[in-house]
Amino acid sequence: MNIQWFPGHMKESMELLKNSISKANIILEIVDARLPFSSSNPNIKKICKNILKIKILNKNDIADPAVTKAWLDYFKDNNEKALAITGRNPKETKRAIEYCQRITKKNKAQKTKIMVIGIPNTGKSTIINSIVGKKAAKTGNVPAITRHNQRMATKDIDIYDTPGILWPVLEPKLRADILAASGAIASTAMDYNDTGAFTLNFLINNYPDLLKTRYKFDKISSDRTRIIEEIGKKRGCLKKGGKIDIQRAYEMLINELRQGKLGRISFEKPENIEENL
Repeated sequence: MNIQWFPGHMKESMELLKNSISKANIILEIVDARLPFSSSNPNIKKICKNILKIKILNKNDIADPAVTKAWLDYFKDNNEKALAITGRNPKETKRAIEYCQRITKKNKAQKTKIMVIGIPNTGKSTIINSIVGKKAAKTGNVPAITRHNQRMATKDIDIYDTPGILWPVLEPKLRADILAASGAIASTAMDYNDTGAFTLNFLINNYPDLLKTRYKFDKISSDRTRIIEEIGKKRGCLKKGGKIDIQRAYEMLINELRQGKLGRISFEKPENIEENL
């Protein structure tokens, strides 16, 4: 079953974005460096039209560095401008802004007008706060914190923060699962057992050594149920009578992955794109 999570304000935000996009000299599309394809709204190209756009692969510090390099090479080969940064790092956000100013065609006396767009929970507001040097935009580790366009300014730029906008039906299921595991979808619209099972299978198949190190396993079993029970036991996810609370164990696993506590992980590679269409 595909996940559907398209709150009413997202439809309004889409219309607002269409009407206000012409203000910008340049668009920063913030995507999650761990899932650069799945975290890119397929409607963005239509909305941006002929305005210059740069993909910012945020959360670079918790993404697999080898996979991120492959994505940057992929975007370069496809004539798309892209940078990988950690939004909390002012030096890296400054580098992104300086790049924007270098490539933007405008009167030198004018400010650079930058519009920041992307799906929920990719770190748009964190990046903006890092750029302007203060907590100007609301942030939070839950999707859809920003509900309206917000304008901030520095000496050289005007920067517009926009609400995170998904699309009405998230499909195929693999793409929906990746988005749910990464935190782009509200917990009210996902099943922690389903998303947890997907996440654990992904880790077993792609990053078994990180699982082994984080949860101190001697070896990784192919039995997913056994692994999550062991994780639950090690982390004290217990119900009355000592029974393992599987959902709580999955919630803990997902949250630790989102926070980068398992290590640097990427959910998809350029060669996976056809699987996620």
